[in-house]
Amino acid sequence: MSKDKKLIIWLPVIISASIALGIFVGNYYLNLNSRNKGSNRSSYVSGNKINYILDIINEQYVDTVNMPQLVEGTIPKIFSELDPHSVYISAENAESVKEELEGSFSGIGVSFNMQTDTILVINVIPGGPSEKAGLLPFDRIITINDSVFSGRKTDQNQVMKNLRGTKNSTVKLGVLRHDNPELIYFDVTRGDVPVYSVEVAYEVSKGIGFIKVSKFARNTYNDFITAIAKLKQEGCNSFILDLRGNSGGIMEAAVNMVNEFMPQGKLIVYTEGKAYPRSDVYANGTGTCMDNSLVILTDEGSASASEIFAGAIQDNDRGMIIGRRTYGKGLVQSQIALTDGSQLRLTIARYYTPSGRSIQKEYELGKTEDYDMDIYNRYIHGEFYSADSIKMDNLPQFTTSIGRKVYGGGGIMPDIFIPSDTSGVTSYFNSVARSSSILYLYALEYSDKNFDKLSSFKTYQDLYRYLEQQPLLSDFTDFAATKGIKKRPALIEISAKLIETHLMAYISRNFFDEAGFYPVFYKDDVTILRAIQVIKDGKSIPALDNTESAVNTRTAPAKIWGLYKERVYTNQIV
Repeated sequence: MSKDKKLIIWLPVIISASIALGIFVGNYYLNLNSRNKGSNRSSYVSGNKINYILDIINEQYVDTVNMPQLVEGTIPKIFSELDPHSVYISAENAESVKEELEGSFSGIGVSFNMQTDTILVINVIPGGPSEKAGLLPFDRIITINDSVFSGRKTDQNQVMKNLRGTKNSTVKLGVLRHDNPELIYFDVTRGDVPVYSVEVAYEVSKGIGFIKVSKFARNTYNDFITAIAKLKQEGCNSFILDLRGNSGGIMEAAVNMVNEFMPQGKLIVYTEGKAYPRSDVYANGTGTCMDNSLVILTDEGSASASEIFAGAIQDNDRGMIIGRRTYGKGLVQSQIALTDGSQLRLTIARYYTPSGRSIQKEYELGKTEDYDMDIYNRYIHGEFYSADSIKMDNLPQFTTSIGRKVYGGGGIMPDIFIPSDTSGVTSYFNSVARSSSILYLYALEYSDKNFDKLSSFKTYQDLYRYLEQQPLLSDFTDFAATKGIKKRPALIEISAKLIETHLMAYISRNFFDEAGFYPVFYKDDVTILRAIQVIKDGKSIPALDNTESAVNTRTAPAKIWGLYKERVYTNQIV
């Protein structure tokens, strides 16, 4: 028999023997390793399968694996199989999350913007480290600790990392000032910088105070009480609380604020979960605003603690909710700190309004993308523009303290629906509002070029009257054209008032902060105007005959220019 024929006959036998030998050797070493690592086997039997698998990978995988990196990448995937609000927070991100809720951080105390390639100081926080050191608005920070941060594109996050830092540490700044051609050097000792969640409080109409709360942080309640006291001193006895776009935060802050408006013994909210028995929170009767009229403004961005506030006021018939249906985030998270500085934010219960409504909208475990599409789907179905698009017949019904119908199924339905305002919104406006924030950049450059004149005004009202006389619109459209936004006269005419309002509000903010921004920006806001009218008509306290018919009275505007969401550009704070 030839050698080739012998090879053909014996080749399958050789291959089979090799495979068997490989399996035998592999199993031998696996069993040997298992005997040597008996604790791993017992841990798997006890249910800790993930640790067991990771140990096998670490000990037996063909290549060396960065195990901490593997673990960090695995944990978020585990959480992605839970509800949409249970999350893992890495140690790297934990500090910024903490700062957001605590309401302060350690920094130099300025708001800034990267004007082209230079750090431009917009505002210096009163009493903060930079004011004490001598920095002024519209100073340009050229160097940080002798490193040049001008003349090149620098990410704003990188700037923030260099300007923020440990409390009582010192940072050396090289600053260029309008009237000085040479750099001026300042040693700034970092300190606590407050992050205000009550953005503005002012008298919006005679006797009516307006308060905008952007989030619920540790210091929100104290800031709110200060705002209420200020407005009462100015003669306000009715209040509009703006929770539009407020995504929530600390429940305690919302509960304490509700307590200010509620008589003793009224249920504010209750929580309940599988491992957590029902827990009720009641008003204690110490509130300072129990006799004051109240209207709350909400929209699809109002979530969590905002919905607790709105739901408590609505179910107790304490005030009117005006605007659009809220987000529908009613899950209670417990924050669990791990030894490496990372954190788990784990859902442990649900929030319920006093009438028994679950605030949380429907979701499926592990399907976060579908959940995140809900707001867009509301827009597609016309909910932003017509209350009729909300099919309330299919939603569970509840009753308020006086017997009004309210609905569950996710979010808080307003007592009075106000559609999204698209007046003045055209494709041209969308272009300048969304293309590299051209509206904001123009306002920044205009403020810088005209600093001496604009900074001479003592009040935002004086500045506003001056700006009304300036050719801002034509100047701006020329500026936008240099940025590639072609002039379209017919559309510009339609959007003129909206564009001018944005420009004047942004310019006013550069000199009077939020106290100068919001009164200008909200001057013609249809939701606020409706709230003022409700208060003046004496209808801020709900009755069986003054809310139910109002829900379905508005229809969609004839012309929609696409999904327009107001985007307000802000300065970074360090």
